[in-house]
Amino acid sequence: MKEFTARALDRARDLGATYADIRVVETQREKINIKNGTVEGISLGEEQGFGVRVLADGAWGFASSSIDPTHFLSNDALDKVVEQAVQIARASARVRPTPAEIGNPMRYVDKYRTPIEIDPFTVPLEEKIGVLMEANENVRKVKGIMVATSAMNAIRENKLFASTEESYIEQEIYSMGCAMDATAVREGEVQVRSYPSSFNGQWACEGYELVKKWDLAGNAERIASEAVALLDAPLCPPGIKTVVIDSSQVALQVHESCGHPIELDRVMGMEASFAGTSFMTLDKLDKLKYGSDIVNIVGDATLPNGLGSFKYDDEGVPAQRFDIIQNGMFRNYLMDRETAAMLGKTSNGTSRASGWNRIPMIRMTNISLMPGPSGTLEDLISEVDEGLFLSTNRSWSIDDKRLNFQFGTEIAWEIKGGKLGQMYRNATYTGSTPEFWNSCERIGGPEAWVLWGLPNCGKGEPMQIGLVGHGAAPARFSNVRVGVM
Repeated sequence: MKEFTARALDRARDLGATYADIRVVETQREKINIKNGTVEGISLGEEQGFGVRVLADGAWGFASSSIDPTHFLSNDALDKVVEQAVQIARASARVRPTPAEIGNPMRYVDKYRTPIEIDPFTVPLEEKIGVLMEANENVRKVKGIMVATSAMNAIRENKLFASTEESYIEQEIYSMGCAMDATAVREGEVQVRSYPSSFNGQWACEGYELVKKWDLAGNAERIASEAVALLDAPLCPPGIKTVVIDSSQVALQVHESCGHPIELDRVMGMEASFAGTSFMTLDKLDKLKYGSDIVNIVGDATLPNGLGSFKYDDEGVPAQRFDIIQNGMFRNYLMDRETAAMLGKTSNGTSRASGWNRIPMIRMTNISLMPGPSGTLEDLISEVDEGLFLSTNRSWSIDDKRLNFQFGTEIAWEIKGGKLGQMYRNATYTGSTPEFWNSCERIGGPEAWVLWGLPNCGKGEPMQIGLVGHGAAPARFSNVRVGVM
């Protein structure tokens, strides 16, 4: 493999590239879906390919090719991919106003593997199906459930990165996910409850131990009973209320209203075709009071098992931990090597590609709201005389500046006298990002903090689906508009 990557880099230099890198990626995926007691689908696939990225005449060029594992790519085919990347760079240079800069050289030679306990690809298929079937059966035990689903996903990605700066990095990254849903239907009303979270459940850079930890079967009857109870629950009443939001919903709030707007390519208008630009413009760095004094948000790809964890990004930059919001003040963007150089800074290791045939771009890693000193969900609720508890995302909408938003949750409860009361269905809340985060009055402690995984973050054209993480504890906000007013 060293000869393969060396030839590509040498050829790029011979053609006049001032910088080049190559990523060789081999990916294995397994997915199992169960619906109403039937195995709806099992897929197991592998793919291998490489992508070459070059800087020539001050512009980027990228080209890629799949690799047939039964016979290695010929030198002529490899050379053609490199030549195409250089040709694209030179064509791009004709319309680029200023040359791209990537800062000082970076050289790393290293190996990394996700720390896992159980390799999911070694667990017998019958065992995995059995776990999902048991959860599915427990959901269907509850009268009134029309659709029960359960699913499991596993990904193993072997990545090799080499550059003309003499980096040579090998990484083996594991990702695992599990989910189940219960759908209740009656007279045109449909209610869904999900576990561990909605929209693909919980994911992490873990092995099969993740499935064991989240115990789908043990939580199945509870979520099914809640789905049925929601059919009779009244609509969430509108008003301005104190709300307590569960950790999974807080995590999505961080994703949409902080994670995306701090992507520096989005801020600079370099990427706007999917989900728009950002209100967090350069004049707001170190000046915007994004949230209340207790709001601290960090980026941290060094966490051992976050879905946005690794040791090096796809530009060969080491994983890092850095402040984004510090005591409510906006402190940092997500930056790749090029955009960091524009600000006179260095990359914070947030450039990733979704596969061998995609060019790296700025992506979230693990963007997390840090916990308060202490406090459980029950503690946060106990301090509310009158309010609302919102749990599990159902829908989201946010404008193209990431400023104004509306979220819906699967379930809500009235809070009266520090206790949960009436269950409500179809709850929504709306707000403006800085106003909302400045209304944050308490965040749960480390004991309530969960590192959630979001496996379906979309960005770019052609679309890249990123795997990102968000740590959060339940949090309480004052004067929030809920329901339709």
